[in-house]
Amino acid sequence: MARIREADGDLSGALDLLDEAERCYVGDFSPEDRPVPAVRARVLVAQGRWADALAWARERGLSVDDELSYLHEFEHVTLARALLARYTSERDERSMHETAALLERLRSAAEDGGRMGSLLDVLVVQALASQANGDMPAALASLRRALALAEPEGYVRIFVDEGPPMTSLLRALAKDGDTGSHARRLLAALDGTEVNRPVTQGLIDPLSARELDVLRLLGSDLDGPDIARRLFVSLNTVRTHTKNIYAKLGVNNRRAAVRRAVELDLMARPR
Repeated sequence: MARIREADGDLSGALDLLDEAERCYVGDFSPEDRPVPAVRARVLVAQGRWADALAWARERGLSVDDELSYLHEFEHVTLARALLARYTSERDERSMHETAALLERLRSAAEDGGRMGSLLDVLVVQALASQANGDMPAALASLRRALALAEPEGYVRIFVDEGPPMTSLLRALAKDGDTGSHARRLLAALDGTEVNRPVTQGLIDPLSARELDVLRLLGSDLDGPDIARRLFVSLNTVRTHTKNIYAKLGVNNRRAAVRRAVELDLMARPR
């Protein structure tokens, strides 16, 4: 459910569900190679909260110099994502150096171990890291290899979830006349996602898809708890979305928000 929320752009709702999953989790003797806190850290990175993700890594005792193990592979790739986000935000050259070195070690380990899922994860982040560092040839080389591995198994979300940076890379491949059938499918999926995002609302900061859902229910007779139940999220999440809606619409109450939404033609559901 958290992954669905994340794909829908509701990162706060995803975090709520992951917090609940972490409270419910009961360990056993099975190896925990994809722990919930690591999944949560990735959502934090997607939210721009890379500092919180790096704090998780420190608490977990993760380091770029660790001896690598498949049991912690997902966590180390998550650490690389957080470091890349810090570089993108602050242009901290040390973060890029650490990211590149860690990713190369992870790529080699996953390749040697025949773990294609992990290898794809690493190659995608390598492509994004090279892109952020201005090395487009390296970025496209990593992406080409990832696409070659992904096509037979039909991987989609591992690319689509990266959003605009991945769209830019795929279009660069297309410009070079190097776009295979799977890459074209991914471009279509990414373009469709961007088209479906509410980006032309006449607002400086457009409402997300989930905020639009909340806004439409604000125009009904439902109260906060009812809206939360209707959307299968917590009441706190509804309150957060409502606060964001008010700020983006420049209003301070429910009635004014609905009136402003009608003026901007935001109340009709997309066809």
